[in-house]
Amino acid sequence: MKSASPIVPKNLFIPFVLITSLFALWGFANDITNPMVAAFKRVLELNNVQASWVQMAFYGGYFTMALPAAFFIKKYSYKTGVLLGLGLYAFGALLFYPATAWESYGFFLASLYILTFGLAFLETTANPYILSMGPEATATQRLNLAQAFNPMGALAGLFVAKQFILNALKSNNLDENGELIYPTLEEASKALVRTNDLMVIRNPYVMLGLVVLGIMLLIALVKMPESKDSGKINFWPSMQRLFSNKNFVGGTIAQMFYVGAQIMVWTYIYQYAEAMGIENADAVNYGYAALILFLTGRWICTFLLRYISANSLLLSFSVLAIFFTGGTIFLPGELGLYSLVGISFAMSLMFPTIYGIALEGLGEDAKFGAAFLVMAIVGGAIMPTLQGIVLDWGGAGYTDIQILGVSEVRFSFFLPLICFVVVGLFAYQVQRRKKNLDSL
Repeated sequence: MKSASPIVPKNLFIPFVLITSLFALWGFANDITNPMVAAFKRVLELNNVQASWVQMAFYGGYFTMALPAAFFIKKYSYKTGVLLGLGLYAFGALLFYPATAWESYGFFLASLYILTFGLAFLETTANPYILSMGPEATATQRLNLAQAFNPMGALAGLFVAKQFILNALKSNNLDENGELIYPTLEEASKALVRTNDLMVIRNPYVMLGLVVLGIMLLIALVKMPESKDSGKINFWPSMQRLFSNKNFVGGTIAQMFYVGAQIMVWTYIYQYAEAMGIENADAVNYGYAALILFLTGRWICTFLLRYISANSLLLSFSVLAIFFTGGTIFLPGELGLYSLVGISFAMSLMFPTIYGIALEGLGEDAKFGAAFLVMAIVGGAIMPTLQGIVLDWGGAGYTDIQILGVSEVRFSFFLPLICFVVVGLFAYQVQRRKKNLDSL
């Protein structure tokens, strides 16, 4: 049984709460954006690959800005990094206003790209800061606790996406035969619907930008403690130490595949449901269920980590994710959809636990290490595009062809299955290395 060290020392409780609130803030951005793949596809009449560029822009921003964020935070301070991150977040969200006026998909993608510059700053700052707020023995457990507030923000984002975007899109209207009206309209009528729907997509993002500006002002006025840092940037020595650390290298690779799997599971749940005749607005209910399971899993795992090692629990949950993903591919009807929802419970542990294992014992190198782990979020940009390519093999639909006896939308979930195998292998290797060290 693991020792019961405090998760958060009393003197660090208020800083912990303030930084933890940022986890909900980027969770909101993530999950208001996931349904936008289907929304933009419908409104702008895109194919699956073109629609997946939403995730390419969103998660590509993480890859671009994570390392510059680490340099910035190293030179200045955590608080300054948070404020700059919130400023970029708000700026990207507010750019949805001119993007709608131009009715330009490229402008929307650029707005999301800039928005995630801000998220990269926030994640590069918040994750290692949370790890440092207490004993190293409870660092992974502490990060799991903070990350448990991320799906709360995600649930709020999904609620806004359903109630204020998907339910309000006129391009989703059906005729008396249950067929979409929008593709049959004359170009002039279609242009009116498109303008209306892009404004519907715009408004929540603009409101979000204003809220983020308010939070930015609040944090600017609050005195935040800073971790002690020499401020010196010894980049190449840090790189040599980081990339000679097998847990860090393996963790970075595992994190890239995990994030890719998560975004595929949460993005294409709508296409999976649509292939079963379920409308996008109704499919959000399955997204809710997935996030509730994800949140429940986070709290359960935070408790279990007091008694079970992080690598052992990660290995067990990887096997569970592989099992559920197999059900998503091969189980018929709603059983497959329920399996897809169930994957979220198995994923709940993965991001913070991989993160904590990879950064364990890195000291000041953890700031650059954190940047590479945030850059690994680029898996969320690459993998959904690959899945979109699979979905387009037979045409624009999701059940155009059969592969290994299943439709292409089901077959496409072999991609997240492979990702979970990579995560499981990482957990197994960490476990084996710890056993070897214990035996010495």
